[in-house]
Amino acid sequence: MDGASARESAMQRDFTTLYVDHHSWLQNWLYRRMRCRSDAADLAQDTFLRLFRTSNSPLAADLRQPRAYLATVAKRLMLNLHRRRSVEEAWLQTLAEYAEQTGLSVEERCLIHEALQAVDSMLHGLPPIVRRAFLLSQLEGHTYSEIAQMLNVTVRTVQRYLTQAMEQCMLLAMTDAL
Repeated sequence: MDGASARESAMQRDFTTLYVDHHSWLQNWLYRRMRCRSDAADLAQDTFLRLFRTSNSPLAADLRQPRAYLATVAKRLMLNLHRRRSVEEAWLQTLAEYAEQTGLSVEERCLIHEALQAVDSMLHGLPPIVRRAFLLSQLEGHTYSEIAQMLNVTVRTVQRYLTQAMEQCMLLAMTDAL
């Protein structure tokens, strides 16, 4: 066995140890906060999947407090889940009201819902401050100078943030067109 294979084997053992030792604890920890067993199970799996996919994440042998580390990652995933659900709920409510006024078909509503999910995924891929600037501009209608004051940055920085967000929107549109 060469050095790379031995290192990979050791990392797999470390990951397995981390998973076996802490998965049940993490799932119970999430359940106490969410009160939904399926969401807790999904987020526990997502937490370990995120660690497994991240090549530079510390594994069992490197962690002094693995539960604190796992809880931090899980909290972020939990917040993302709540954010996605609240955005989806708000859009579904708006869409339902709009559908009543315009008579949208079920298919049209599904297409709009898919587009909103794609935009939400795109926004999630942006750095948090860029996402916030984009939402302040597009959803709340704030001017660049208002956004700059809120984020404590320059107007030029806000322009860069919004350009970055718009580029992501364009990439999403081009991807959907293919």
